[in-house]
Amino acid sequence: QFKDPIQPTVRVGIAMGEVIIADNTVTGAGVVLAQRVEQLSKPGEVMIQGAAYETIPGRFPFEYTDQGEHEVKGFDKPVRAYTASLKSDTTIPEPEQADHRFRNMVVAVASAAVVAVGIALIWFKPWEVREEPASAERMAFPLPDKPSIAVLPFNNMSKDEEQEYFVDGMTEDLITDLSQLSGLFVIARNSVFTYKDKAVKISQVAEELGVRYVMEGSVRRAGDKVRINAQLIDATTGGHLWAKRYDGSLEDVFALQDQVTEKIVSALAIELTPEEAQGTQKAKTSNREAYDAYLKGQEQFRLDTPQSYIKAAEYFKRAVELDPSYGRAYAALAAVYWNSARSGWSRELGLNYTDAMIQSREYITEALKDPSPLAHQVASERASHLLRKPKKALAEAQKAIALDVNDPAGHLAMAYALIKAKRPGEAVESTQRAMRLDPHYPASYLRQLGRAQLADRQYEAAALTLETAMERNPEDEWGMVFLVAAYGYLDRKEKATAAVEQLNVLRARLGRGTLTWESVDVELYEGRYKVEGNVSAGMKGDRAVLREGLQKAGIDRGYGWISLVTTLGPGSSEEAIPDFDTAYSVDGAVTIDVETAKSLHERGVPFIELMANIWLQGHVPGARLMEWTTGEFNERSLSQVVDKNGEVVISSWYHHRWTANACAEAVTWGFKKVYYFPEGLEGWEKAGYPVEHGK
Repeated sequence: QFKDPIQPTVRVGIAMGEVIIADNTVTGAGVVLAQRVEQLSKPGEVMIQGAAYETIPGRFPFEYTDQGEHEVKGFDKPVRAYTASLKSDTTIPEPEQADHRFRNMVVAVASAAVVAVGIALIWFKPWEVREEPASAERMAFPLPDKPSIAVLPFNNMSKDEEQEYFVDGMTEDLITDLSQLSGLFVIARNSVFTYKDKAVKISQVAEELGVRYVMEGSVRRAGDKVRINAQLIDATTGGHLWAKRYDGSLEDVFALQDQVTEKIVSALAIELTPEEAQGTQKAKTSNREAYDAYLKGQEQFRLDTPQSYIKAAEYFKRAVELDPSYGRAYAALAAVYWNSARSGWSRELGLNYTDAMIQSREYITEALKDPSPLAHQVASERASHLLRKPKKALAEAQKAIALDVNDPAGHLAMAYALIKAKRPGEAVESTQRAMRLDPHYPASYLRQLGRAQLADRQYEAAALTLETAMERNPEDEWGMVFLVAAYGYLDRKEKATAAVEQLNVLRARLGRGTLTWESVDVELYEGRYKVEGNVSAGMKGDRAVLREGLQKAGIDRGYGWISLVTTLGPGSSEEAIPDFDTAYSVDGAVTIDVETAKSLHERGVPFIELMANIWLQGHVPGARLMEWTTGEFNERSLSQVVDKNGEVVISSWYHHRWTANACAEAVTWGFKKVYYFPEGLEGWEKAGYPVEHGK
């Protein structure tokens, strides 16, 4: 214990600069600058030069206060300084016998020492071990057989917090550039960003993600100027391989990213293919304002909500206005409209389902002129889900993987295409590959894996996978559907019954009816087709397996079949959308033309329109609106309009699939005289018949 009543205090100045050792004397500009910075501090403070502050990893437990710029003796330019202190939630072990004065001194000295050591770790003697090495025994995954790396989110060193999107975008671009190198294993953006703003050890990151190398750094943007500080750490030894600062302008931003990539390639001795060695800026832009708009759009797109999609679309449209050849922005727009249609959010974007699909088709056409991995991923999903062309889906997924072998989204697109092509075993492998690249994967990966396992008739494995998926996301409707089917095959009737009850509660909340295996065909497979013509009859994928499992679980069939009777001709565009480029026949319903529809209308037969946006634009006089997407069209509402022995006409121009499905439901509910009117409003108007407007 200290007996002396005098409490010692310290003040510390830390700077980064040249150090010269000669004649047993340590001197140089860095030493002098540290002295000047120390003189700016108050007793008990730790003062850090701005350049040194920018190199401190965000995982260190410190918080900083900007003290502005100061003129210092012997230096021409002002020096920006920061005071450093431990974060309030940081705990420092205290000697049991020390009084509070001693503890205060320990905290002050520890603060200075840890900051000083942190900077020293980065900038001096890189051949010595300075981080706690990662343990091979604690690795969550075996190390890949090629160099593996995780790029942690860069710290935003800009004074403006609104620059966070720019810093995150720089990190994502660096990950993308690295992941396109076939000789490198790169952890996906989703997993590394789980460490954002968290104090973690490099060894922990390496062990949880199963990588040898970890990269961290910072970005500072001030006006048109950009500074990147980056360092690469070998987590297995704890040694820093290199650390470097890169300065440039927004005009040079891609060149700066290339310099960082080249440094990593050199440090890890990665062998590049001729194409990789040549380098490329494909799908990027030289317009800095377009790039900035694209990054803002990406920030919104990743929030994955209807409102954020609206904002993302605005930014991406701005990007292509500024650079009409910006491939990545076109691909992002295609993804916005594709995902919004698939998620039922197209109305929030001011479109109906079909219009959203059309927008997606138009943007993907532009994106494929200068393709990015995302462009091929969306094209693959469209080919699988919408166009029912398994070969095209496989080819597009392969192109996405060829452009970015480390992007898990490409492997997931491949898995989906493989399921549809009746190759579920390979789909399991593709999904597992995506999960390895993205170890902190979302629950949707588990649903995809369980779906592939079910299609491959690995029922026990599918049940275990899907149970885990539902634990992580109980709101996953389709994960629950596949789980019910797995329980059906395993004869677990009690579990199946409980799952169906939970699922139907969820479906009711989403505006859907009770689960039937025919309704699953409609919602998940875009219709139930007895296919004729040139559309692939093999595009059933795992439908038969799922249907059989649901039947074994006691799920009723539901309503009747519809048949695809008008298909695309041999010369038709591959991008035509079956939803309105085809027509259907419904068992138990009568398909009518516009003249017959007019005759029925004159006799007072009620007309039902299924889409609000079409009904508001104009509708057959006296028609009733029963919105299909919200569940307004149901047995009860239809019974309030017409007796089950009465006649009813159902239409929704150019959304033929929904109209056919609605007719099939009406037949199943027992309505005896259902008329399917595929031409709808368009045919009615072209025939010159009167149209009613307004509510």
